Amino acid sequence: MKMVKKMKLDAADRKIVEALISDARMSLKDLAAHAGLSSPGVSERIRRLQDRGIVRGFSAEIDLKALGYSLQAIVRIRPLPGKLHIVQQLIQDIPEFCECDKVTGEDCFVARLAVPSIEDLDGILDKISDKAETSTSIVKSQPIRRRPPPLVIDCES
Repeated sequence: MKMVKKMKLDAADRKIVEALISDARMSLKDLAAHAGLSSPGVSERIRRLQDRGIVRGFSAEIDLKALGYSLQAIVRIRPLPGKLHIVQQLIQDIPEFCECDKVTGEDCFVARLAVPSIEDLDGILDKISDKAETSTSIVKSQPIRRRPPPLVIDCES
């Protein structure tokens, strides 16, 4: 079994990561002020955080409704026997699947879809219906947006 190494952050790294989570476009000058460091120091820390794989990228948060995707759904997917890899590829190839986790339990996948309408949802689910059983829930609201767990602080720093 693969062992996962726990990456620790000192207080300055934690402040930098938390600031980047809230605003990935924050300037180095503002990040430096927030972390109590110089701009070159923050730049070097960000590079090290990327090298360690803690910061994997910087992204924008998109308003799906503004783009016409008024409906989101959570779909539990259970491939039929022998169809796991085919279903996984279908999920990857359908761009309306925004996220997908391979899980344990009765279902193999839990996915999030964004679509303009219920008719569009039906059309997408029809593409996998002969290869998997699905159970769909419509998302009413999202009280907690995707967020990281608490950041670990290195007590030795």
